[in-house]
Amino acid sequence: MFIDIDCAQIKKYGQNAYGDYFISKRSENQDRVLAVLSDGLGSGIKANILSCMTATMLLRFIEEDIPIQKAAQIIMDSLPICQIRKISYATFSVVDCRNDGNVWVVEEGNPPFLLMRKEKEIPLEYTEITSPKYPDRHLRLYQFKAEVGDRIIFCSDGVTQAGVGTSQYPLGLQRQGILKALENQLKIYPNASSSDLSKWVIHKALSVETNEQAGDDISCSVLYFRNPRKALIFTGPPYNRMKDREYCQTFEFFSGKKAICGGTTANIISRELRREIVNAAQENLGDLPPVSQMDGVDLVTEGILTLTRAAEYLEQEELNHKDGAGLLVAFFLESDIIEFMVGAMLNQAHYDPSLPVEIEVRRTIIKKIKMLL
Repeated sequence: MFIDIDCAQIKKYGQNAYGDYFISKRSENQDRVLAVLSDGLGSGIKANILSCMTATMLLRFIEEDIPIQKAAQIIMDSLPICQIRKISYATFSVVDCRNDGNVWVVEEGNPPFLLMRKEKEIPLEYTEITSPKYPDRHLRLYQFKAEVGDRIIFCSDGVTQAGVGTSQYPLGLQRQGILKALENQLKIYPNASSSDLSKWVIHKALSVETNEQAGDDISCSVLYFRNPRKALIFTGPPYNRMKDREYCQTFEFFSGKKAICGGTTANIISRELRREIVNAAQENLGDLPPVSQMDGVDLVTEGILTLTRAAEYLEQEELNHKDGAGLLVAFFLESDIIEFMVGAMLNQAHYDPSLPVEIEVRRTIIKKIKMLL
């Protein structure tokens, strides 16, 4: 089981820093995901510092195998109280989950999370612990087993209180409003990714605010337990031409999304599998060759130029380009397990002195993309 996790945020209107802070970490062997969403008191820089400190300390404690309950209690008992508002300087939600489905969650002050199975909420029992130092401060502890298809959704109170004071939502959107909206959304888009769903939640909250201006920091984090999405990229012709058909068969029967990077590689696939290459109608989106289309293939691009540019986009975190390299980056980021078939035949065109000097040989640029991903 793969844990797909993401978070979307909107700053309070007029502020230049997020008062909420989200941090997550996946273990080296990929079998454990830790995440914390903290909401700092107020907004702006002060709230950002408080929530950042709370979230990073919690993550570090749990990462060092301090039990999640003990780590949360340390933080709960340590956070000071605002002398004016008489409430904690930061609230938090913590999740520790394994890819076998075992999940531990601790909350203090944040809206209770949602466990969605398909499009329905699954009610969960919890244990409540009161701070001996601050009697008004309580931890909620949950332990449960997630199933494939389940989603865990955490929000700051900027979501549940969105629209407060308006005629439609005098008390805010509240947890039930978010739940009802999520049920409808998941009926329409049952396979929505964590990225898409978290963005949808915050934009739903923003849509009910007066003049669509956020009255508080709005954050939503989603964990989606699903089967991993596999992808295969075939780039470069095989060194031994006698192997062409063998590699094409491997490409043909791969179970997952498929991409071809390289005109010669595409021609080999076209010849061996008898698939026509269709030049797609495309606006001029820069200096890269346009993408093509082929039945049974999700993306067909030019080779070294496009791979090199895709590596640049990843390195600079420019993820919204619409040219061939941008489409390749999106292909990478929509996948969980990515395999490359890299042909070893040299293309003499890559040694043309008129081409940019930063172009690297194919295997080197693939290694760079692997490192960046």
